[in-house]
Amino acid sequence: MTAPLPGGRGRPLLPRSVVAVGSALALLAGLLVIGGGAYHFTVRGHSAEPLAGPTGTPSVDQGDGNGDGKGPGGGPAAYDPNAGIRAGEARVWLRDNQAEVAGAGTSQYGPWRVGDTVVSAIPTGFTAYAAADGQEKWKLPLQTPMCGIPPAPSATGKLVVGVKESASESSRCTHLQQIDLTTGRAGWKVPLPAENAYDSSTQVEPVISGDTVVVVRSAVMSGFSVTDGRKLFGTSSPNGCYPYGAAGGSRLIAVRQCPDPKDVVARGQAMVEELDPATGAARWSYKYAPDWTVGRVLSVDPLVVAAHHKDKKTWNLTAFAADGTVRSQSVPTFGVSGRCNGFGNATGFQECYAVAADADSLYIGAGKPGSTLGIDVTNQVVAVDLNTGKERWRTAEQPKGRTMWPLAVEDGKVLTYVTPGSGEAGAVVALAMADGASRPVLRSPAAAAGPEDVFYPHGIRIAWAGGRLFLLNGRVYSPEPRKASRAILSFGK
Repeated sequence: MTAPLPGGRGRPLLPRSVVAVGSALALLAGLLVIGGGAYHFTVRGHSAEPLAGPTGTPSVDQGDGNGDGKGPGGGPAAYDPNAGIRAGEARVWLRDNQAEVAGAGTSQYGPWRVGDTVVSAIPTGFTAYAAADGQEKWKLPLQTPMCGIPPAPSATGKLVVGVKESASESSRCTHLQQIDLTTGRAGWKVPLPAENAYDSSTQVEPVISGDTVVVVRSAVMSGFSVTDGRKLFGTSSPNGCYPYGAAGGSRLIAVRQCPDPKDVVARGQAMVEELDPATGAARWSYKYAPDWTVGRVLSVDPLVVAAHHKDKKTWNLTAFAADGTVRSQSVPTFGVSGRCNGFGNATGFQECYAVAADADSLYIGAGKPGSTLGIDVTNQVVAVDLNTGKERWRTAEQPKGRTMWPLAVEDGKVLTYVTPGSGEAGAVVALAMADGASRPVLRSPAAAAGPEDVFYPHGIRIAWAGGRLFLLNGRVYSPEPRKASRAILSFGK
């Protein structure tokens, strides 16, 4: 039996074994044979004290738990995800979380590819791995936990994060800290000044555009230089519209809410702006109709925004020209996850990991509309013409359990990750821009299907860089004997 090709032309995308799919718990616990003896191995950890310590100290490789960096990773109980690898399959490396974290686990951020390393973070610090084989390159523990992390660093590999005044969960987010992801060392640290009497946050949402890091919190916004931490601008509610989100990259996009001065109960209007990163001044503004909520910035250049209307139970896509005029606005006939239209999640305006764009089209992981605006099953890719808002094509649906995540547009093709399913490991395929026809690019070995399937779609973070795919679990747990918390997996060139 073969899985249908995303382009719907009947050619096989990936072979499918005739294997019964177990329950979700079966995916979390597998029987491994180590050294001739068998025992149960659970994929999850539990709790202990959070990390705290001095800045930037390099550490030795710990690839197999013996410190020599030669094993598959994850400590003595690890196994080889490349077992039985066949010609044409890409080698996989896998790393488990080794940090002690709170009992309920902790969020994990990244992955960020910087040169020949890939970096991940938990609130108490950073870890860098060799991109090619996953050997640990450096660690950077922080003295107090982070309380805000940008989705991407600057072009020079600098990340600016918010840090708390103490290790207490209720402590305020009081400082900004520069982190050099190329060296694993902490740079400048400056106080985060209050913009008004109500500016007292435990979490912030920074984004980076050019040499500016913008910090949004508690209906205020501040801008600082990534290079030296110098404050560039600060604002509360210009024109009566308060900021509540931003997106960075090649352009700086702000999202504001404009209350109705005549009706304090009404939701008001959402507004999207492009800002000058150096001054915070608006280059143009666009207001949505009343009661629409901006959920996600799906692409910055070209600018494409997803918004939703809770009462009407609908959502739309708006594509903007460079000057802020509307190229197209459409109500899609397909559904996307809440991580891609913002339904049920009003933060993380660049948190959609299943979207790619070129100058004229948006490619997004999609599925049949569900009973709510956010759905879990996105088993196909839809191409949307940004000039008209109409669908150009959509791929065939993948078999049950498989999800499609567009990664990037490269060399005239839409590179897309297809998650594991039906006993098969995942793969990267290339979709033709003209009609969505597919051809394989990378396959991971069958032995990697189990750990790869633990990177759950509702919390996964993905990066595609330099011909490699990096999967990061959005939540990790403390290590325990015979228990692993999968942290990061990669395969590619």
